[in-house]
Amino acid sequence: SVPCSAILSSYLLGERLNLLGKLGCLLSLVGSTVMVIHAPEDEEVTTLEEMTSKLKEPGFLAYAAILLALCFLLIFYLAPRYGQSNILIYLTICSVIGAFSVSSVKGLGIAIKGFFAGQPVLQNPLTWILVITLVASITTQINYLNKSLDIFNTSLVFPIYYVLFTTIVITTSIILFKEWVTMTVVDIIGTVCGFLTIILGVFLLHAFKDMDVSLGNLPQVLQNEEPAPVTRDDKNILIEVDNSSIAPEDKPKVFMLCT
Repeated sequence: SVPCSAILSSYLLGERLNLLGKLGCLLSLVGSTVMVIHAPEDEEVTTLEEMTSKLKEPGFLAYAAILLALCFLLIFYLAPRYGQSNILIYLTICSVIGAFSVSSVKGLGIAIKGFFAGQPVLQNPLTWILVITLVASITTQINYLNKSLDIFNTSLVFPIYYVLFTTIVITTSIILFKEWVTMTVVDIIGTVCGFLTIILGVFLLHAFKDMDVSLGNLPQVLQNEEPAPVTRDDKNILIEVDNSSIAPEDKPKVFMLCT
């Protein structure tokens, strides 16, 4: 999503993508690849009953309550006041709601598999709860993401949204499915390093987006340094002040300073 949105906004919307932005896109791809290589395997949850037991665990219920409270605070208090000026308000709403959409998609995937296997998933109330949750969360995400895109730069919105959304999804997976329990130290370090690489790529994509840096003008950018100031003693400064009214051609060529 980060490279595609940056590249498409550059070619279709006329937004600039300089050399550092392209390097940021490359780092995002590298970080995503590292995360996929070291990602934990999904815990086997094959039935809606097992999904229900996961959703009823006290840790996830507390986590979901915190996310809902934060979401309501952002929507009803912070968004009307600061949403037009602070890009993090709308994108945080989309990211927090994304935790519920990802969990709903996971549960509906299990329900669809059970439906084709002949299980009575349509009689299970969890199926309809997941459908309603998914529709509400996706609608809210699209609404506030479009509001953010109407106000802020596209190449700025999607990278920040990607980082926030990925952080929330990883945290949700840890709490709900406990995917990191069986991970080795190497996989944990690899996943964290991959995510930090993505953040570095997003930073390069955003922080230097207004700089005119390309392969063609890179040598000029590196060599374009301010000349070092010339250090002059008090005698020269005093002479310039005293003779400021004299034309350059009338100024004496030899000076004598008496003490």
